[in-house]
Amino acid sequence: MTDSRGLRVDLLTREYPPEVYGGAGVHVEYLARELRRLADVRVHCFGAPRTEPGVTAYAEPAGLAGANAALRTMGVDLEMAAGCAGTDVVHSHTWYANLAGHTAKLLYGVPHVLTAHSLEPLRPWKAEQLGGGYALSSWAERTAVEAADAVIAVSEGMRRDVLTAYPAVNPDRVRVVYNGIDTTQYAPDHGTDVVDRLGIDPARPSVVYVGRITRQKGLPYLLRAARELPADTQLVLLAGAPDTPELAAEVEELVAELRATRSGVIWVAAMLPKHEVIQVLTHATIFVCPSVYEPMGIVNLEAMACETAVVATATGGIPEVVADGDTGQLVPIEQAGDGSGTPLDPARFEADLAARLNELLADPKRAEEFGLAGRRRAVEHFSWDAVAARTLEVYRSVGAAR
Repeated sequence: MTDSRGLRVDLLTREYPPEVYGGAGVHVEYLARELRRLADVRVHCFGAPRTEPGVTAYAEPAGLAGANAALRTMGVDLEMAAGCAGTDVVHSHTWYANLAGHTAKLLYGVPHVLTAHSLEPLRPWKAEQLGGGYALSSWAERTAVEAADAVIAVSEGMRRDVLTAYPAVNPDRVRVVYNGIDTTQYAPDHGTDVVDRLGIDPARPSVVYVGRITRQKGLPYLLRAARELPADTQLVLLAGAPDTPELAAEVEELVAELRATRSGVIWVAAMLPKHEVIQVLTHATIFVCPSVYEPMGIVNLEAMACETAVVATATGGIPEVVADGDTGQLVPIEQAGDGSGTPLDPARFEADLAARLNELLADPKRAEEFGLAGRRRAVEHFSWDAVAARTLEVYRSVGAAR
């Protein structure tokens, strides 16, 4: 492999600004920015044309219009692979782009590095969303993971999950490189224009949730736990993009029930610009992450960088980010062994979640101390320049091994 200054790296991803809706998209956005200081970086993504130099977007093939969503994804992947001609290494993110990376590896004889942000075997509820396409997404991910020259896990918890889900993978090929956070961008914003517009009262305590409406994010558990929150506490949900109509209906029913018994239940279904989310996080008493599956949970880092205390499920990579009793509180959970992450005792999980929230709501000084400690932890341990440097080391290692 060439010296890194002349190294061409092709990043393959579904999401890239301005079309970013999840943690993987945030990861690629900042990784690309920092890697450009070290290598020649090309980005291949889904969606509308981009004007940013070195970025190529691919629309779904017209011939697959109306086909299963997973099949349309595979069509985009083949076009992305064709666009990687001349690369030194391909680096794919999520199953949406894994097949593109695997195909480019075979076609051009270059190393394929794959970052595991989530795993299809641990998201069986996606069969509700994709139907038979879930079998395709699972096949694409397994094929790519088992053949990749290196698999980057975003936490030690994710590394364990990779080796459990795919025992054929050599453990030496699975490296841990944590997600990062831009602490110059994610920093406290004490303005009130956004919270005023959304109807959030800065004088009242608030519990804030930010995330998609998907089974893994655990929003229904939070909504049931919220029945036990003090009457003066606001519940702010920045939550959209439901996976299925059934899940959307469940969430709508639970929100309506809460609104019938308490004030201050604010639900914003539209995706807010980043700077607006930052202001909402800054004014939150607590950020809550009720996920039942979370390889790392970059949104917890975003809240910590805004000096907000975090209450989150003790699952996946979350305990590696949220320091229990220092930057927030972790909620214990016993989970089914079928890969779904479903709590064995949902009522107990909801009660424990409510108890952790109520403990901090009753002690705002402690919540403030957690927030300050969270900001320090984000700055000291999760910088993007360190993420890029460690990722470049992985590229070099697979080059030397070929």
